Amino acid sequence: MKSIRRALISVSDKSGLVPFAKVLHKQKVQILSTGGTLKVLEEAKIPAQAVESLTGFPEVFEGRVKTLHPKIHGGLLYRRDKESHVEQAVKLGIEPIDMVVVNLYPFEKVTCDPKVEFEDAIENIDIGGPSMLRSAAKNHQDVVVICDPEDYVKVADEMKENEGAVSDALRQALALKVFERTSAYDKAIACFLMNRQKGPEHEGKAAALPDKWQDDYVKVQDLRYGENPHQQAAFYAPGKEKCGLPFKQLHGKELSFNNLLDIDATIGVIREFEEPAACVIKHSNPCGVAENENLVKALENAIECDAMSAFGGIIGINRSCTSQVAQMAMDKLHFFEVFVAPSFQPAAQKLLQQRKNLRLIATEEMTETASYDARYLQYGLLLQTRDIPMCRQMDEIKQQLRFVTKIKLADDEIDDLLFAMKCAKVVKSNAIVITQGRQTVGIGAGQMSRIDAVELACRKAGYRTEDGILASDAFFPMPDSIEVARDRKIKAIIQPGGSLRDEEVIAACDQFKIAMAFTGKRHFRH
Repeated sequence: MKSIRRALISVSDKSGLVPFAKVLHKQKVQILSTGGTLKVLEEAKIPAQAVESLTGFPEVFEGRVKTLHPKIHGGLLYRRDKESHVEQAVKLGIEPIDMVVVNLYPFEKVTCDPKVEFEDAIENIDIGGPSMLRSAAKNHQDVVVICDPEDYVKVADEMKENEGAVSDALRQALALKVFERTSAYDKAIACFLMNRQKGPEHEGKAAALPDKWQDDYVKVQDLRYGENPHQQAAFYAPGKEKCGLPFKQLHGKELSFNNLLDIDATIGVIREFEEPAACVIKHSNPCGVAENENLVKALENAIECDAMSAFGGIIGINRSCTSQVAQMAMDKLHFFEVFVAPSFQPAAQKLLQQRKNLRLIATEEMTETASYDARYLQYGLLLQTRDIPMCRQMDEIKQQLRFVTKIKLADDEIDDLLFAMKCAKVVKSNAIVITQGRQTVGIGAGQMSRIDAVELACRKAGYRTEDGILASDAFFPMPDSIEVARDRKIKAIIQPGGSLRDEEVIAACDQFKIAMAFTGKRHFRH
């Protein structure tokens, strides 16, 4: 095995750097370094030379060029076992570099923020780092390459055991890791650029769907099992820099496959509302949603929509959880699996932690969801742009809303009408939601026919259908659902419109004195 004599270190993530560099120094390894890394080593009193002392050329263009030099890449790439390479290196004054320690600019982390400036993202594209990593990995029989701080300990241990040398097996494993990392890094850059295409043909339009889907996922944790105990499962996160769950678990048992699905659905529901709102989720469907300036009342109303179904569900709110909200949830629901909120006030957290297994999920630091919605099939992948929350486009929605019946709602009732549609949007299709003011009272989810969804929502609502608002995620194919609405004394309906039988449906509403508005936009959710 070959001993390490010269190492080049240039890292963005400096965790574990100083202890590892101390091991190298103790093994009498000469250290070359750049910029901020060199400063950290100097502050730790670890001898290191600036790369420019080797190249004879300074860092230029605000650090854009510092290691792109023949004396760097020559020192990494020439083969020590080839006489012609050795002779040429001597002739050109190229000295060997036996180790490269590089991790890349945090491009993935920076571009997690959907509001990141394009220029900031571009400046976080690492050029010299991937170049050195690939050069060293190609010549891994002569050069040890480290791209992950997690590998410092195993390399240091081998060097201590082998008089400064590293085994061929570890060299190869580290080289493989480099090519996996640089591949994922390039994919992340390609994805970002696809989403931020410039030019007049894209002005004012959503990013075009890519010709190739570029994404990279890393396993974060194995799960106890999948949807059912006989299925294996794990959670994967996109990209090296974004590894980990996007929210923080503050308390409770480990999260299951089904918990993660339901948490995702819960976050999708509460993001539809700007005003204080609450929901209860069961099997990825809301069984109650409510909006109220008093968050305690909002959650109480959400639970009361269908208290039987709420048992064992997930609670979600879009404001910080207070002790009053926590107490009401515990009083109203004997058992619920997860509580999702932006944050939990100390008294609320202490109260909820009385339930040993209750998972508390804080979402405050979560970034916006991705631009695309990807779904895997048995034979391929479906990709679509996301159906963005209605609360972000209310001005446009109100402009497009039109009453198609003789009876219309008063202006002060329009927000109640749109609340009903927000709720229908987040229910599995075929979806029907019945509301009273700003709370759901009956939800018909995932039915094979729309009239079945109407009848289910009405049955769930009971007497509360009277003077209620009925929202449908898609058009009514025929007037039979309107007849059910009449029998249950519904006062208004909101739906996208677009059926071949719209005129018959409108005529039925006029006959039964039910107001109906068209939104012009369908919200299927499969």
